[in-house]
Amino acid sequence: MAINKIKSTSIEDDAITSAKVADGVISAADVADGTLTNAKLANSSITINGSAVSLGGSTTIGISWQSVQTSGFTASAGNGYPCNTTSGGFTVTLPASPSVGDQVQIVDYAGTFDTNGLIINPGSNNLEGSTTDLFLDGEREGVILTYVDATQGWIATSGINEGTDALGPVTYSIDFLVIAGGGGGGSVGGGGGAGGYRTSTQTTTIGNTITVTVGDGGVGSIGTSASQGTQGSSSSISGSGLTTITSAGGGAGASDSANGSNGGSGGGGCQGNNANRAGNTPSTSPSQGNDGGTGFNGGNYGSGGGGGAGNFGANGTGTTGGNGGAGTASSITGSSITRAGGGGGSLLSSGTIGTGTNGGGNGGNTETTSTSGTANTGGGGGGGSYVSGTRGSSGTGGKGVVILSMPDDNYTGTTTGSPTVATGVSGKTVLTFNGSGSYTT
Repeated sequence: MAINKIKSTSIEDDAITSAKVADGVISAADVADGTLTNAKLANSSITINGSAVSLGGSTTIGISWQSVQTSGFTASAGNGYPCNTTSGGFTVTLPASPSVGDQVQIVDYAGTFDTNGLIINPGSNNLEGSTTDLFLDGEREGVILTYVDATQGWIATSGINEGTDALGPVTYSIDFLVIAGGGGGGSVGGGGGAGGYRTSTQTTTIGNTITVTVGDGGVGSIGTSASQGTQGSSSSISGSGLTTITSAGGGAGASDSANGSNGGSGGGGCQGNNANRAGNTPSTSPSQGNDGGTGFNGGNYGSGGGGGAGNFGANGTGTTGGNGGAGTASSITGSSITRAGGGGGSLLSSGTIGTGTNGGGNGGNTETTSTSGTANTGGGGGGGSYVSGTRGSSGTGGKGVVILSMPDDNYTGTTTGSPTVATGVSGKTVLTFNGSGSYTT
């Protein structure tokens, strides 16, 4: 006869014996030596966190810790990962198809997240409500990430050594070179000053837009006009979380009827207006440029050279025009290039004209016309010529340039303004803006 229950009174000494079981759901033959095997039960497994576990089997409840990770990987739900960034930071990508309640745990194995941070990539889901990567950058920092829903995605539900939030924005450093437009040369006068020259290294976060402004060169005097040149336009970089860097346009060279002007580097002086003009205006530290040279009031009236980023413009004499001041070298593009030199001063006769340096234009005289500054160097324009008793146009200042350099791995490729892009420059990507534009980090 079948039985539906085994009463507690039928069990002795914590064992079910064949003598206690009649032929039924459990037959006498199913019991041997007082033991009932799991296989003889209709419900031979239990469900834990959605997974069936056989009776008598084993499973891990909670986080299953994995081996130490030293390079980028895709995490699996339910796992914990000690991450060692001693040799460099890397990226952990979260699971692609998580279920609500899935967790991933990460901890700083070697105490190096503050030196080489760990990037958390949300993969195809959100991370704290956004698809943006986040960052672990605290020494011995750790975090448990839990998937909650499609809107917020993965969120930090606990952490250690995390401050206000275990997850911070991804940051990286960018080197900047910002050169303004050079000043125009004066009519039969002084050389234009170079555009202001400034450098900076700053840390930015992913998703910021850096606005780049590239200044034009100042124009020279036109034809028979006895005017000075005009000052160059400023160049700058700005963006959320950045210190704005502005380089002032180069100062204009003087003419025999008008003074030159101050600027990133100052314009050169001329006969009748022989005073030089000041560089590093407005003042910055380190200095963005130097003074122009003075003009000579006599003889062949040599005019002063425009100031350069690296040195003063030379003074004119009774027989020579002053050379433009030297520029400054930078290897931000991978090769050492010297830019932002001053324009040369003119001479009111035949003789030795002032030469421009490092992108600056040459001055003129009765035999030679002046030249303009080289584009995208910020060089000053040369002082104007005086051929056959007629004033010639003086040189225009060279347009400025803005250059950004960042690690190859961080370059996003999001730009406006069509900068020149060079990758793999000693592990850096270099953006050269010859005109205004932007870069989104």
